[in-house]
Amino acid sequence: MNMSETKYSNETAYEGMNMANLRTPRTRNTGPVNSGTNTTRSRCSRRAAVCLGLLCVLLLTAIAVLWVKFTSWRENNTLDTHARQGWLYFSSRLYYISTEKKPWIESRQDCRERGADLVIINSREEQEFLSKHLSSRTAWIGLTDRDSEGVWKWVDGTALTTGYWSSGEPNSLSGDEDCVIDDFTSNTIWNWADYPCTRNFIWICEKLTKST
Repeated sequence: MNMSETKYSNETAYEGMNMANLRTPRTRNTGPVNSGTNTTRSRCSRRAAVCLGLLCVLLLTAIAVLWVKFTSWRENNTLDTHARQGWLYFSSRLYYISTEKKPWIESRQDCRERGADLVIINSREEQEFLSKHLSSRTAWIGLTDRDSEGVWKWVDGTALTTGYWSSGEPNSLSGDEDCVIDDFTSNTIWNWADYPCTRNFIWICEKLTKST
């Protein structure tokens, strides 16, 4: 083979290779497929969110339980403290029955110094409760007609709507019976009587437990 033929053969082979390269499609490198990894991450995120939500619910529940227990403990502790100081508890109220005797005005002043006032009796149950604890004693309550004869009002200014008077009371027997006692009788309900405010009796103070 002469030189010209060899040159022709090489050129032909070179062109054939170029044509082959042109006909062969190139594959695009799109990188690794991540669909499985993304799905796994999404599941993990959802599980983490659920766990966090449950943890929040548990924490809130624990806080609520602790608050209820603390409130109960505080109230019981307060009641125990007042009980040691001579106070009685009934229907969200505290009552103090004195051991000494004073006129009505001085009795009320003592109640105020204790953060309370002379008792206002609002129900039959309250009246019965106090009468039983008075036993055989007679005590001032927070009812008077000092401002206007025959117009009975409680110490907070409200008018008397239901009274638990003894038979024949109030009678203003001496003409100046402007204050009321819870009197000792065989009847624990109907035992009120009007008396002169200057007489000396024990007294009953009252205050709400929430003010303690």
